[in-house]
Amino acid sequence: MSSQEEILSDGRFSCVARDPRFWEMPEKERKVKIDKRFRAMFHDKKFKLRYTVDKRGRPVNYTSTENLRKFYALSESDSDLSESDSKELTVKKKKKKKTKGKGEADS
Repeated sequence: MSSQEEILSDGRFSCVARDPRFWEMPEKERKVKIDKRFRAMFHDKKFKLRYTVDKRGRPVNYTSTENLRKFYALSESDSDLSESDSKELTVKKKKKKKTKGKGEADS
């Protein structure tokens, strides 16, 4: 088999090296960026399937969440916000529970 340099030096295939259609996709652009509205699909049970056999019948042991992480990524601004949002949600839930307790005592 010929080496890569020999193939690219051949006149028939020289345009392949310069044509952007044949360039490898950059690592940063491979994954689709999604915002915080869809971050639940990474940990929600509705999106999780457990595979035992692949499409050719060979036994495998992985879940659909691995595929989701392979093709999708949270946008950087949303991943920073997600940590702060989760902290704010826990604080709000605690406050709601306390206010409900006070309201029931007044009744």
